[in-house]
Amino acid sequence: MNETPNLTMKDIARELGVSIATVSRALKDSPRISAEKREEIKKYAREHKFLPNMIAKTLRRSKIQPPKIIGVIVPEFTHFYFSSILAGIEEEASARGYSLMIAQSNEKYEREVKICKSFHENKVCGIIVSQAKNSIKHDHFQRLMDYGLPLVFYDRISTGVNASRVVVDDYMGTFTAVSHLVGTGCKRIAYFGMPMNLEIGKNRYNGYKDALLKHGLKPDDDLTFICDNRADAELITPDLMNMSNPPDAFFAVNDETAIGILYSCKRMGFRVPEDISICGFTNGERAVSCDPMLTTVEQLGTRVGEEAANILIEKVEGTIPIDKVEKRVVRTRLIIRGTTR
Repeated sequence: MNETPNLTMKDIARELGVSIATVSRALKDSPRISAEKREEIKKYAREHKFLPNMIAKTLRRSKIQPPKIIGVIVPEFTHFYFSSILAGIEEEASARGYSLMIAQSNEKYEREVKICKSFHENKVCGIIVSQAKNSIKHDHFQRLMDYGLPLVFYDRISTGVNASRVVVDDYMGTFTAVSHLVGTGCKRIAYFGMPMNLEIGKNRYNGYKDALLKHGLKPDDDLTFICDNRADAELITPDLMNMSNPPDAFFAVNDETAIGILYSCKRMGFRVPEDISICGFTNGERAVSCDPMLTTVEQLGTRVGEEAANILIEKVEGTIPIDKVEKRVVRTRLIIRGTTR
């Protein structure tokens, strides 16, 4: 007798050339499926030792309490924004009687896959996740959904799966920030952003580009870089500032990158904001501990975490149907401080 590890209804459907709904109905002895087809599907399931996911069953039985442990995947613990989201998730979950099982992907796809598998094996009732930067596949997320496990993305979503998500208005936050820079007289605005395989990277770049175009400025590829950390910012910024026609402003995808730009410019003898303006995105604690204090886009991480936990728990408890895709956007606001005119 063959055994297929973690066999799902999707796998059975693919092998037998039927829909997932047909497999589900056959395994429940639904009269909507012919007796012959029901027996074929049930036989295949038996031979491959298919076991229906118990969490999925629990979610459909209001009289049975699901396990109250939520799996949370964080790209990196040291990032202020992610720690603030985690605080929001914990606060909402705790208030509603849930505990957290937390793991760090460390921005690695392979680690993310292992964490998803581990969470499923440990029978968490659902998973809240921000995709790792180098994740280009989404099979591990789709597999969780096929198991009937509620999945909610925050900040970085996987466009390859149709799952619930909570994000900030990345496009408008960036558009507003770059428009502010233009409004203070800046005309050559450099952009330090995230990889474009991430939806957040696309949205923020489009906000930057559209703000320039609206104000009659043309985006310059020579001023656009994939750079989302302080170390890289300190390497790239001096080369830009030594150009014959250097930028007069920077927009950075997060505060750490913006502070790297600030440090480099000051070290080179440039005055901020008289010679160069700088804007970040996060409004973390370090935004007010640098000199001058950082102009930045505030993204309310705690609120994002609360919303993500709320969606997950309501799916677990049946308030929101498990197959309904919830999309919530948390508004940002521009905090103007000393690094812009």
